[in-house]
Amino acid sequence: MSSKSKESRLDQKVFWETELNRRLEILAESDIDSSAIIKDTAVKKLRAKLRKTDGRLRVISKAEEKVEEMAQLKAEKLAAPKPEKSNKKQDIEDTTADSKRQQKKKKKKESKEVGQNQG
Repeated sequence: MSSKSKESRLDQKVFWETELNRRLEILAESDIDSSAIIKDTAVKKLRAKLRKTDGRLRVISKAEEKVEEMAQLKAEKLAAPKPEKSNKKQDIEDTTADSKRQQKKKKKKESKEVGQNQG
C-alpha cells in the first residue's frame, strides 16, 4: 500500500488508526492488563505502520514546501528587472580603436613604407 501521494497516505493513516483502535478495544474487552496490551504483536505492528506512514507524510510535506519555495524564487526572479545588455554592434561602432589584427596590418604597412623610403 505504498504511495507517494499525500491523499492516499492520509487515507492509510486513518485506516491504520481505526485498525489499532479496533484491536485495542478487543484487548480491553478481554480484560488484559495494559502491560500485555503494549506487548501485543498486532498492536506493535499497527503502531509501527502508523509511525512509518507519519514519517512518509512528513517527507511528502517537506517536498511540497520545497516545491513551493522554488516556485516562489522563480516568480521573484522573473519579476526582478532584467539588466540591460549592451549591443555589440553599437560598442564596435562607438569605439574608434582598431582591433589587434588591424593594428598589426598597419604596423606591417608602415614598416614597408619606411623601408621603401629609405631604399
